[in-house]
Formats: sequence, structure tokens, C-alpha cells
Amino acid sequence: MSKFKGVVPPVVTPLNPDFTVDYPSYTRVLEHLIGAGCHGVFVLGSTSEVVFHDDKTRREIIEHSAKVVNGRVPLIVGTIDPTTDRVISHAKIAKAAGADAVVVTAPFYTVTSQSEILDHFRYIRDAVDVPLIAYDIPVCVNIKLQRQTTVTLAKEGTIIGLKDSSGDDGNFRYALLDLAAHKDIFLMTGSEVVVDTALLMGAHGVVPGIANVDPHGYVRLWDAAQRGDWTAAKKEQERLCRLFEIVWVAQGRVSGGASGIGAFKTAMKRLGIIDTAFMPRPRAPLDEAETAKIDEILRATGLLG
Repeated sequence: MSKFKGVVPPVVTPLNPDFTVDYPSYTRVLEHLIGAGCHGVFVLGSTSEVVFHDDKTRREIIEHSAKVVNGRVPLIVGTIDPTTDRVISHAKIAKAAGADAVVVTAPFYTVTSQSEILDHFRYIRDAVDVPLIAYDIPVCVNIKLQRQTTVTLAKEGTIIGLKDSSGDDGNFRYALLDLAAHKDIFLMTGSEVVVDTALLMGAHGVVPGIANVDPHGYVRLWDAAQRGDWTAAKKEQERLCRLFEIVWVAQGRVSGGASGIGAFKTAMKRLGIIDTAFMPRPRAPLDEAETAKIDEILRATGLLG
């Protein structure tokens, strides 16, 4: 089985008041995740707010991440951009910095077909000798990686795995079935709230944004599933479901992305993991009343005294 498995959080990128990266806080986030027993880290994904960072900042984040991680766990790097050649450029930088794999979405903004998506991944794989992980996130790229597209890319060796943030658990299950005989291919769910179900279906891991707040909980859930203790896994999942309710606190006042990632940052600040909860413009931070509600949820789930 691939070394890519288990709990692999998409890492939050804390910011300074001037919207530059707060590297001391970022270092603490990485140490927080590794110290909790996470099996890898995924930097420059959606939870990292990758599209808000310019090329220079992306390179700095990758190089800093590689230095801090220092081979202790696999380092997976998002090379997310609208077009093939832009992704290739990011992938070359990630490989040079020591990334163990890179994550690629379908092209976006431009309208592409499934056959063109197949070629997109193939062009990248041909241009850069680094393992590719497909990222199915139609809410952001506005196109779904169809089951046959994912399976074709996996069977031909273009990709080594899939991060599924589509919310289409039926499609995910079929992909697991289609690729069950291919032990070198891994499929991970991007869900926070049905991880126990996904693992019972045979998922090889989980990439939950809220693991930035509580990585220990997801590691406990993973460990329970590995030993077949589904009662314990269900109990931990249900506690994490209550924790996940922080993402709805600001919903309606700010965008979904600001509400979710803003809640992660706010909770992490309250727990002393990062120093600030600034959001990249134009995303708005959570206010004092919303922060107070998050505190209540953190207390109810045993994270805040």
C-alpha cells in the first residue's frame, strides 16, 4: 500500500495584519499536526487559501514547509491553478523543494471536457516526474471528476491517488470498488463528518480541514477504525461532528469559505496554536459574538477549558 494514508490535514495558513504569512504561527501549526500523530500534511490546498497567494509566496510556503517537516511525514503540495502550464510550473517548484506528491484539480475558469481533463493530468505527469494526486472539488472548480476519469487516470498510472471533496459519497464508493485490486492507488475523503463511514467503505485516509483544530480527534478516529472498533470510531466522529458546527457560526454574514476557514483560524487562535485569525482580502474575519459562540463549541467538545 502507498505511504499516503491516514490523517493528512490540509494545513491552515495564518496571516499577519499586513496579509503576509505568519511563519512562526505556521510552524506551530505544522508541529501541532505532526505532534498529534498525523500521517502527512497537505499544504497549499483550499484550506490553505492557495489561490490568494502569489507565486513568490507559494514558493516560500513550500520551502518553509519542507524545512519544518524535514521528512518526518509525507509532504503533499497543492499545485492548484486554472491551466495546465501554470500547474506544471508550480509542480516543478514543489518537486525541487522536496514534495512527496502534488495535488492537481481539473482546470477551472476555462470550460473543459472530461477528455481534456484527462489530457491535463497526462501533460503534467509527462512534464514533471513527481507523483500526482487528483483533487475532486467541483464546488471550487465547477466541474466534477467523473468516476471513469478518475479510474482511467489511476489505472494508466497518471495519478497515484484521489482526494475526494465532491460530497458525492456514491461516486467515491464506486471508485473504491473499481480500484480495489490496485493496491498502489489510494483514495481519501475530504469530508469532516462522515469519516467513519468512508473508512468503513475502504477509504485509505482522510483530509479534514477541521483537523487543524483537533488533529488528535481524527487520529483517534483513524486508530479506532484500524483496529475495527467501529463503536469507538462512531463516538469520536459524533464529537467531531459537534465541533464541525463552528463552520456555521458566521454563515449568512460572510461567504462559505470565510465562515469555514475563518472558524478554523478563530478556534486555532483561541487554542493558542496561531497568533491571529486574519483572512485574505476580501474574505472577512469572524466578529466577537461569533468568536464567543465558537468558544462555547470548543468547551462543549472538550478542547477549551
